Amino acid sequence: MSTVHAVEPLCLSTRIRERLESGALTEEQVEGFESFLHDVDHDLLHHRIILENPYTSWFQEGKANDNELRRFVQQFSVFSNQFLVAALLRVINAPTLAQARSAKEILMNELGVIYRRQNGASAPRVVASSDQMDREGDPELVSTEGTVDGGTFRFRAAHFEWLLAVGEGLGLGFNEMGKRHHGWPSTLHFCDELQRLYGHEDPWIAEGASFAVENWAAAGFWQELEDGLLAIQKDRHPHLRIAFFTWHNRVEAQHAGHTMEELEDVYFSPGFDRERFFQGGQEVLDAIAVFWDGLEAGRRYRR
Repeated sequence: MSTVHAVEPLCLSTRIRERLESGALTEEQVEGFESFLHDVDHDLLHHRIILENPYTSWFQEGKANDNELRRFVQQFSVFSNQFLVAALLRVINAPTLAQARSAKEILMNELGVIYRRQNGASAPRVVASSDQMDREGDPELVSTEGTVDGGTFRFRAAHFEWLLAVGEGLGLGFNEMGKRHHGWPSTLHFCDELQRLYGHEDPWIAEGASFAVENWAAAGFWQELEDGLLAIQKDRHPHLRIAFFTWHNRVEAQHAGHTMEELEDVYFSPGFDRERFFQGGQEVLDAIAVFWDGLEAGRRYRR
């Protein structure tokens, strides 16, 4: 049975209330924002793929056999590797320098630049060997927050390399993961729509897609994947390296707290286009659903 995720209703933050009390926002502006939040809640956060994902609910049980696991990891690797194109387009098409830099944080971290914590300089460390230096890229060690500005690049810190380590434990090699020709039509549809919407030249379509992607990622599917993989690791694959999934689960738990503040910034930006924002959000969520529906059909009908 599928797990139905609860979605907390959106409400005005203390930031908005303080801006209203200070006179920075008018009653009319705040009422308009409340109406917008209602529509975001109804039209985006209650999309079926956020509320209920049959595939990840099944996966959470830890009953996927090795063939099902390999198919999942291979298709996920295609999405993960092709996301680099969407992330680069978001950098290229960013409407401001600040947004371009924000997009670069995501892209460069994906490629292997480790987040540097911003809470002061850390104590100097003596690294004895190149092996130990490379170990810094292990997802079990690297930070889930900070900035790539001044961060260290490690080949092993590239997210795709973390995913390769998962595939290796299932008999999948580098040439069997991440390429477009490995993708099912449902996976490629998602990749193409992500590039079109998340990296769109229209900033409001891109913002809507970005907001929807962040909320999908924070809705619980990473936890379901981690739970299933931990069960499989415990039952029959004790050496399976699943840190790609545990790291992303930790990251998304942190990102969830920032999405509301980002939504406020978007709404009160000059020239904000509500219709195009919802277009980007709804269309990318539809594409995400196609990806997961493809995996669900694959597990039911492929042997």
